[in-house]
Amino acid sequence: GFERIYNDADLTALIEIDKAHDTPNGLMVKKICERAYLKFDDNKYKRLSTISVSHIYNLRSSSAYKNIRCHYEKTKSKKGVKIGVRKKPINNGKPGYIRIDTVHQGDLDGNKGVYHINAVDEVTQYEIVVSVEKISEAYLIPALETLLESFPFKIINFHSDNGSEYVNKTVAKLLSKLLIEFTKSRPRKSNDNALAEGKNAAIVRKTFGYIHIPQHFAKIINKFNMSFLNPYINYHRPCLYPTTIIDKKGKQKKIYNYEDMETPYEKFKSLDDAKQYLKEDITFKILDDLAYQISDNEAAKRLQTERSALFRTINENCLKIA
Repeated sequence: GFERIYNDADLTALIEIDKAHDTPNGLMVKKICERAYLKFDDNKYKRLSTISVSHIYNLRSSSAYKNIRCHYEKTKSKKGVKIGVRKKPINNGKPGYIRIDTVHQGDLDGNKGVYHINAVDEVTQYEIVVSVEKISEAYLIPALETLLESFPFKIINFHSDNGSEYVNKTVAKLLSKLLIEFTKSRPRKSNDNALAEGKNAAIVRKTFGYIHIPQHFAKIINKFNMSFLNPYINYHRPCLYPTTIIDKKGKQKKIYNYEDMETPYEKFKSLDDAKQYLKEDITFKILDDLAYQISDNEAAKRLQTERSALFRTINENCLKIA
């Protein structure tokens, strides 16, 4: 047979290293053994200093190693039904392809803050913000149902990053029930959910800031969202929309023209045969009444007044608790 190179003493030394360094990767173990012998003159690691990385894993998987250090286990791949498809949605100029992301309202003394769920339609930039106490199933599913119901057009695609609050069986079941395609961001494609992330900064953070807001204020914040914030950003806040051109080198380039600036609702109405995308119980007459009942400046002033009242209520309650 083949002569054994690494004996029980080497195996014991390897186990000591794994225990001390919390089982690092094989490359790091080899370097530690090499340093122990060459820099610190520890002859116990003489043979291990020349060991190959692959053979470190061979020793770890041996029965002798497992008998002493049995809690080590090789990473196992997940099996079962895949949730969501990794791809960039292709909207073909149709509304109903929403990008969604979560904004957390900070921690304080180990206590979590309110979570804002922000969903933006890719074509029209129609946006709905809802706030919840927690992103567990009991809070998230009702919030998503409210969010999806708040869009005036039919939702075709739901695209998120790879966060577990969305990539789970419960959300997948809800979307499947509503016949909505579920897609998620691809590796090394940071722009897949860039629209929602940009709106997080431009809308959510500008409205609520970064300061910690306790979770029990989620209900009054969500009431503010539905009554004042969402109507303002969809009917009174103009947005820039990209136009794709091809430059001299044949590359596609997006430009933003001032002439194309309009509110999300106006963008939606400007689509070809926009009426076909409306939900059954929604008409443009109903939406026009919402969009033009007050001016943009009046809507903005009302938003500021109500936001000040909201934060005054939050601050007063926090002072009482303190």
